[in-house]
Amino acid sequence: MTAPPNLSHSSTIRKSPIDRSGVLAVTGFGIKIRMQAGHLEIEDGIGPERRKIRLARVDHGLKRLVCISEDGFATFGALKWLSDLGVPFVMLNRKGKALFVTGPTAPSDVRLRRAQALAHTSGAALRIARELIDKKLAGQAQVAGHTLFAVACAEEINRYRSDLAETETLERILLVESCAAAVYWSAWRTLPITFPRKDESRLPAHWRVFGARDSPLTGSPRAAVNPPNAMLNFLYCLLESESRLAATAVGLDPSSGYSTWIRSLATASPATLWKLSAGRLIPSYFSG
Repeated sequence: MTAPPNLSHSSTIRKSPIDRSGVLAVTGFGIKIRMQAGHLEIEDGIGPERRKIRLARVDHGLKRLVCISEDGFATFGALKWLSDLGVPFVMLNRKGKALFVTGPTAPSDVRLRRAQALAHTSGAALRIARELIDKKLAGQAQVAGHTLFAVACAEEINRYRSDLAETETLERILLVESCAAAVYWSAWRTLPITFPRKDESRLPAHWRVFGARDSPLTGSPRAAVNPPNAMLNFLYCLLESESRLAATAVGLDPSSGYSTWIRSLATASPATLWKLSAGRLIPSYFSG
């Protein structure tokens, strides 16, 4: 008997859907992450378009499991399977917010944690923030001058970058960063955004250019109203997740002073942000 066409079907994927980087992204509604007969079983999708993935403990190739949804469940057994194999699990929502991040952690080093707790009084926090923002502004100046051909904007950003050496407080660093960010995103404002020709007649006008980085709905980058800004928010969400994982992997506490540093990077370019490795840069200040 043939099943009615309106019933949903879930097909089991025998060929691994994991790409060469080892990342598996699941999305949709009614997501299920659970154990079945010793295998990690994942079901995702929307409506009748669903898939079911089964991963064994060996030769699975999974290095990162990213869930982009708030609907569904993950069992304790599945989370233990991921933990045992050292696979980080990240849960994101569609508005660009990291809801849950867990991954391998390094053994707790009392000296490192103490240095992190005292970072604001020892001067380490200031040095970290200054170097992070310096790298960020250097990347913004390069993108503005060489990619967007906004030479005047690049020169102004470099002037703000030169002011960093004289900053003595985190508030002053963030002020320099925000001024440079305003110049940087002004170079993007009129950048045309292209879509397939067959879709152009259906596109609203504000989708055809990059526009302002701040959303008219919130007065901040959150709740973007066009695709390029929404994609940037998603990239920053991934960056926050990776930064948390990098911090815990080297024995740092992401909840201690973390939010200030990450918030200071909120308007960096993706190319610059992905080059900043929290796992390499920050511990060198605490340990040295």
